[in-house]
Amino acid sequence: MGFHKLEVGKTGEEIATKFLKSRGFQILARNFRTNFGELDIVAQKENKISFVEVKTRIGLTKGKPYEAVNKGKLNRLKKAVNYYLLNNNCKDVKLSFDVVSIVLNDSLKPEKIDYFQGMEI
Repeated sequence: MGFHKLEVGKTGEEIATKFLKSRGFQILARNFRTNFGELDIVAQKENKISFVEVKTRIGLTKGKPYEAVNKGKLNRLKKAVNYYLLNNNCKDVKLSFDVVSIVLNDSLKPEKIDYFQGMEI
């Protein structure tokens, strides 16, 4: 069954949001748009703000979802993070760039969730 890319992405972001909340994160923003790109999820736990990129795929025929986070994507995200920080009152907090990688089955149910914290950007 073929699903539209946006449907897969939205499903992945919903799963990632629940995943983060279950680990004690407060969601500050979702789909925060800038001229440089979009921040999928901005979350906070204690005094650390995490900028979370969500990558979702059905199966592994096109590789693991997190493999889609390349250098160009990281450069755009860095600019988007800086924009967010300048336009929100983010003082005295630690920052983290994280990736939630989700593999779905054919029914759009999660088969595997990987969470990578503290990626270099």
